Amino acid sequence: MEKDSKRYVIAVWWFVMSLAVSSMNDALQKYLSSNIGFFQVVFFRFFFASVVLLPILLLGGVKSFYTPRIYIHFIRGLFLFVAISLWCYGLTIVPMVTATVLTFTIPLFVLILARIFLKEQVSVPFIIATLLGFSGAVIALDVTHIAFEIKAFVIILAALLFASLDVINKKFVHQETTTSMLFYSALFTAILAFVPMMYNWIDLSWNDYALFFLLGIGGNLILFCLLKAFKKADASALAPYRYLELLLSASLGFFLFSEMPTVMLVAGAAIIIPSTLFIALYKGAAEKDRSK
Repeated sequence: MEKDSKRYVIAVWWFVMSLAVSSMNDALQKYLSSNIGFFQVVFFRFFFASVVLLPILLLGGVKSFYTPRIYIHFIRGLFLFVAISLWCYGLTIVPMVTATVLTFTIPLFVLILARIFLKEQVSVPFIIATLLGFSGAVIALDVTHIAFEIKAFVIILAALLFASLDVINKKFVHQETTTSMLFYSALFTAILAFVPMMYNWIDLSWNDYALFFLLGIGGNLILFCLLKAFKKADASALAPYRYLELLLSASLGFFLFSEMPTVMLVAGAAIIIPSTLFIALYKGAAEKDRSK
């Protein structure tokens, strides 16, 4: 029993670390996107992510680069390229904390897409929670406010694409190595971002390159921490800690960009969080029952 408790504490630590790195990456992307074109941000983030992974693959020899599903990696890179480009652009429109709240809709999209493409069963409680979650997203965006910009919906679209990527990953994660999935998605994303970046090139300082390097490391580190966490505990057991990212994001947004959460954002989050948490815990319990 004590051993299980220790494993869970370690899992929580790795999971919280992934949230901290994710929040810092968002802050870096927001800062860089405010001065540099978002295609340039996307390119250098994933270029450096690829460069960091290259030595690891080279240590494994030529076989480390082999994959029979290169077309799947290209599709993953395409989805990631569009999603992260929309995300970077969205961060220039809405506060960090708003973007973070809206990413909590990803499990809702995953639920819908998994039902369509993976033929997973969706019960009535899931449907109700999904509808409530999306209503919370509309409230969080405060679409009736005079200052609302329709462009803010790019964050929702980015969440949909991230969810699509999750569904693709779920289908192929057991057929590919983690390093190949990381490397090829980063490589193809950088390649796809190259041409639009060149059309909007802005000269960079050494400080910018250093920040991009940190961004690339951070992108890989997020997944590394998540994998370490999920090896120690189920995703559903860690789901309640997911919402610490809201606190981290709000704190960074306030101290770095003087952003304050609105009443409507808090109200929307109060609907989205219980909805997505219910789905995560309900699914976790259902999967445990099936495994018995």
